[in-house]
Amino acid sequence: MNRIVLRLPADHASAMGHFPGDPIVPGAVLLDEILAIIARAHGARTQGWVVKSVKFLRPVRPGAELEIELAAAPTGDIRFRCWMGASEVVSGLVQV
Repeated sequence: MNRIVLRLPADHASAMGHFPGDPIVPGAVLLDEILAIIARAHGARTQGWVVKSVKFLRPVRPGAELEIELAAAPTGDIRFRCWMGASEVVSGLVQV
């Protein structure tokens, strides 16, 4: 099991218009960051991967620091779970 820290910039461009006055980091951006972390951790490219499941449990704000846990499933897939402090914010399963 690997644990990795992801720091999202407070001025992340994707959050500027999502939503004005109450910015959140879009789920697609979070998933892209998570997939990049899995690729680096496993020395692989993301081409051909299948996101089997993903759940966005809480909003993530620009400037947040996430702790990401990666674990191999018995099938060879990669499970991920992300926390912001004590709150789980994203989880899912990727077929690599």
